[in-house]
Amino acid sequence: MKITQTFTFEAAHRLPNVPTTHKCHRMHGHSYRVELQLDGPVDPTTGFVIDFFDLEKAFGPLLEQLDHHTLNDVAGLENPTAENIAVWIWDRTKPVLNELCLVKVFETPLCWAEYDGK
Repeated sequence: MKITQTFTFEAAHRLPNVPTTHKCHRMHGHSYRVELQLDGPVDPTTGFVIDFFDLEKAFGPLLEQLDHHTLNDVAGLENPTAENIAVWIWDRTKPVLNELCLVKVFETPLCWAEYDGK
């Protein structure tokens, strides 16, 4: 069974490794959306793969590091592309949520990066 929970956060960033003429080289912000997908068996007693409240509790500390911050200032996100944010979230979430199978990071409603640990 696969389950997905969505989280949102607001943050500013700039992409330091693009040409100075690229508009994303300048500081700007996004309303990010993160989807965490988990894959595992349904517990016959609870009926859950994992309780969504437990998922919120596990991801909450990371969300606090991102929400209303400049992502370039977050350790490990000096080049905060959607791809790098997805890997950053995976690396910090997978150890506490073994069922994690996919992280999606939406920079806008029309563009996103997804990472499955590979």
